[in-house]
Amino acid sequence: MITDKKEHIINVAIELFAEKGFEGTSIRDLAAKADVNIAMVNYYFGSKDKLFEAMVEHKSTYMKERLEEISNDKKKTEIQKIDAVVEIYVNRILSQHHYHRLIHQEIMLQQREGVHESIISMFSKNLQIIKNIIEQGIKKKVFKKVDVELTAATLTGTINQVMLSKAMCCMLITKEKGIN
Repeated sequence: MITDKKEHIINVAIELFAEKGFEGTSIRDLAAKADVNIAMVNYYFGSKDKLFEAMVEHKSTYMKERLEEISNDKKKTEIQKIDAVVEIYVNRILSQHHYHRLIHQEIMLQQREGVHESIISMFSKNLQIIKNIIEQGIKKKVFKKVDVELTAATLTGTINQVMLSKAMCCMLITKEKGIN
């Protein structure tokens, strides 16, 4: 269980990392903005890399729990479950856009091996739940037989691409033509 103070530090870190970048944010900046002392940040996390890893774990654990709830819901069909997955991803990205931009920047840049591996590990657990829903849909003949891995990757990749691109999102939502 994450403490309120620890979660507060994580939330401030997300804000600062999004504003100044990981490299541009010091532990001193973080402690000042969070109104805690540097020793508290070091006590909870030990380093800026470990803080980033804790941030990823905290946020992805929340999503994993929501995905498991969807997957285990006996009242929903597999189509309804996939609809719910899309809805939760879109809502999460919209409500936490700084965090998601930060994560995708880290994935693309691959500057910190431990952080990168932590992100991939957490996301792969969530992706497995989506793949399980698709596999169940195939078994029940609700879905056509498809490449499960490619379908799950396409689903999550499309959501991320659209939601992280303001111009793309506006074009699709408002259906306006000619937006560059």
